[in-house]
Amino acid sequence: THHQKGKPKKRRKRRRGRKVFARDETQGNRSPAPAQPAVPALEAMQPTASAVSSAAPAPRPEQSTRRSPVHELPVFAALDLGTNNCRLLVAVPTRHGQFRVIDAFSRIVRLGEGLTANGRLGQPAMDRAVEALKICGDKLRSRKIRKARLIATEACRSAENGVEFLDRVEREAGLKLEIIDRQTEARLAVSGCGSLVERDTQGVVLFDIGGGSSEIALIDLTGRRSPRLANHIVSWTSLPVGVVSLAERFGGRTVTREIFDAMVDDVARRLASFDGRDRLSHLKASPNFHLLGTSGTVTTLAGVHLDLERYDRRRVDGLWMDRDSVDRMVERLVGWDFQQRCANPCIGADRADLVLAGCAILEAIRAVWPSERLRVADRGLREGILSELMADDGVWRNDGRGR
Repeated sequence: THHQKGKPKKRRKRRRGRKVFARDETQGNRSPAPAQPAVPALEAMQPTASAVSSAAPAPRPEQSTRRSPVHELPVFAALDLGTNNCRLLVAVPTRHGQFRVIDAFSRIVRLGEGLTANGRLGQPAMDRAVEALKICGDKLRSRKIRKARLIATEACRSAENGVEFLDRVEREAGLKLEIIDRQTEARLAVSGCGSLVERDTQGVVLFDIGGGSSEIALIDLTGRRSPRLANHIVSWTSLPVGVVSLAERFGGRTVTREIFDAMVDDVARRLASFDGRDRLSHLKASPNFHLLGTSGTVTTLAGVHLDLERYDRRRVDGLWMDRDSVDRMVERLVGWDFQQRCANPCIGADRADLVLAGCAILEAIRAVWPSERLRVADRGLREGILSELMADDGVWRNDGRGR
């Protein structure tokens, strides 16, 4: 974090930051947890907020009053259970609009496996997800969390037994997840990418290619700019198609050029019925218009494009790719067989059967909104949740000192 020179507050601020960092990283589980369930301020939140029930033994209440809260940065958490991934971020606020991650977890659980065919979540898929969520529950209960929001997306939204499954999660992992609707999902994806949209930008098509659905938001920034990017969404859609569902319908291992084109056509037909797709046509020709992609598909493409020996988020998040580079990468991947995709360190066995479905969705999007530039975001719903929770809590007011 850059501190402004010559400000008297400098030393106090740095000391406070270091103290929190040391406590969180080194003492970890020893920091006193509150006596009530691990998310104390939850009742005060929107009714959509979710809770962490304290399956962990409650410490003696006097412990938590011992340390003065003045020097502690509040801790926020966001969990996203998607069709493919289970991801958790725990963070503390830093400079205005930013935060520092102090704990994270991510695991491919493929919760949506077989969902397209059966309309239900399968037993092995649910078991994998519950195991991952138990780890997340332990992480959350080991800290004093100011506010958390735990969400589930398309797989739980569309499965007949989605709600039943979340009851099991609450029983076994001690976590209460909320199924968010598609509009909320689109808004959170936008909120998570605010800092990647530069000041002179006039229009952005932001897309999030998920496992079971793909969200697209059209953002018009020609008017007065508000600090919240989501306030500038002029139209949005959620396609009920993602990398898992598309790969299951068309096959993900062996993908010929014909199969790939058929996947692109399938998504293009769905996009054709999106009424608001022309809301940025007045900006399409502007050099200040671009695409912004957040998801495993675009981050994987970026990793392949950079020829990384192993995936590196720091090099990928915020990367600009021009139209020709994206064309080349897609062509390259379509030309690889399953083994070649597995062998690439940025794809690997976990994504080898899904990456071409993702490329097909990307190609359909690029055909509707052609742009010279695509910006890659390795961030998404969790970052959006954290940004919204912190802004609503007022932690960034008064130069980040909280209320």
